Amino acid sequence: MSAERLVATGRRVADLEAEAIRAAARALDHRFARAVELLRAAGGRVIVSGIGKSGLIARKIAATLTSTGTPAAWIHPIDSLHGDLGLIGPSDVAILLSKSGETDELVGLLSELQRLSVPIIAITGGLESTLARAATVVLDAGVTEEACPHDLAPTASTTVALALGDALAVALLEEKGFAAEDFARLHPAGRLGRRLLLRVRDVMQAPGSLLSPRASMREAVVALAHQRGLAMIGEQGRLCGVLTAGDLSRLAERGADFLAIQVDGVMTAIPKTCGPEDFAAATVGLMERHGIMAVPVVIDGGEVVGVVHLHDLMRAGAV
Repeated sequence: MSAERLVATGRRVADLEAEAIRAAARALDHRFARAVELLRAAGGRVIVSGIGKSGLIARKIAATLTSTGTPAAWIHPIDSLHGDLGLIGPSDVAILLSKSGETDELVGLLSELQRLSVPIIAITGGLESTLARAATVVLDAGVTEEACPHDLAPTASTTVALALGDALAVALLEEKGFAAEDFARLHPAGRLGRRLLLRVRDVMQAPGSLLSPRASMREAVVALAHQRGLAMIGEQGRLCGVLTAGDLSRLAERGADFLAIQVDGVMTAIPKTCGPEDFAAATVGLMERHGIMAVPVVIDGGEVVGVVHLHDLMRAGAV
C-alpha cells in the first residue's frame, strides 16, 4: 500500500470510531444518570469484568475509577467462578462489558452476581441480550460497524465501551467533588501528582525591598536589574503596583529623558498577583493568559511575601 492509502485508512478508522462515540453520546439518557447514582451509592467496591477485548477495556475502566477516588477491582469472568467470587460483597456494584451480551463466560459470572443481589451496570450492544435483561441499568454500546474492514475485530465497539466507562468515571468524580489535590494524593510518585501538589510557596523567592512609588525611573532601572525584570512598588510592605522590563523598554522608546519620571506614573497599579497557597500550575496558567514572566506573591491586605518567576515554576515541574 502507498503512504497515501495508509494515511487514508488511518483517517477512515479514526473518523468511524469518532462517529461511533458521538452516536453513543447522543443515546445517553436517564439510564446513564441512574448508573452514576448506583456507583455513587455503593458502599463497597465497583467490580468490573469482561472477556477478551472487552476484558481489556474493563481493566482500564477499573483503573480509571480507582485513580479518581472510587475503589474498583477487575476480575476475570472465569477466575470469578474458581475462587475470585470472594472479592465480591453485597454492597458492591458491578460493571459488565460485552459486545453481544451473550458471552458464555460472562453469563456464568452474571448469575452469581444476581445470587449475591449485586446491582449490575451493563455496557453492551446487545440490548435484548441475556446480560441486558439481567442488568439493573443498560448503557447502549452498539455500533453500526466495526472499523475492521471485515466488520469482525472489536474496534469501534471497544472504543465506545471505553468512552462510556470514562464518562461514568468523570461524572462520578464530579458528583463526589473529587478535586485535583485528591487526584494528586493518589498519585504521589508520579510527575503529574508532584505537579498538582506543588504550591507557590514551594517555588517563590524572597520579595526583596519594595520600590517607593515616588522613586525615579533611574532607581527603577537598578531595581529591575537586581530583581530579574520585575520591580514591586509599595510602602510599608504592601503592594501598590509593579514595573517590568517591558515597561522600561516602551518608555525608553518615547525619548531619552525618562529617567527622572516617578515610577507611579509608569507602573501597573492593579497588577496580577497570586497567593502562597495557590497551586503552582494555576499560577503558570495565569502567567500564560496574561503574557507575564513573574508575579508578586501577596497575602490578605496586599502584604508582599514573595515573588514567583515562570522559569522557577518550570524548573520545579509545574508545567
